[in-house]
Amino acid sequence: MNQIIVLIVMAVVSFSSCSKERKAEKNDQQKMGEHGTPANWKFTLPQGNPAEGRKVFVEAECHKCHEVKGETYPTITKGKGDVGPELSQMAGMHPLEYFAESIINPNAVIDHDAKEKGYVGEDGKSKMPDYGDVLTVKQISDLAAYLASLKGEAHKGH
Repeated sequence: MNQIIVLIVMAVVSFSSCSKERKAEKNDQQKMGEHGTPANWKFTLPQGNPAEGRKVFVEAECHKCHEVKGETYPTITKGKGDVGPELSQMAGMHPLEYFAESIINPNAVIDHDAKEKGYVGEDGKSKMPDYGDVLTVKQISDLAAYLASLKGEAHKGH
């Protein structure tokens, strides 16, 4: 009989403890709602400067792989396999965050025809290096703004 009473007491104590943990967890979730991530939160890239982005494009040697029709960049020696999409028509194609993601994580979206165009290696990954550890947020914002400003031949002389 004493064993049954001990088991009942242990069960009540254990249940009480679990109940307190659930209440604490609920309070933590309520705090998140009050001071945490808003329900419709979305990251937006800080406003970039296209002219500064063009400088980053040159400094990071993006023109080694990416042609921009109508633009002239310093001469650079291209190696075998230095190939990427032509970028002169980027204006209006994607939001700034898409360009930023392409710079930070080139494997996030790979075009269906990228392999046949030589943009990916045998492993199916982009040949483009990721610049997440190389460029600052400001540089990425500027570079994305530059890409978003490219309107083809009309952009000549930027």
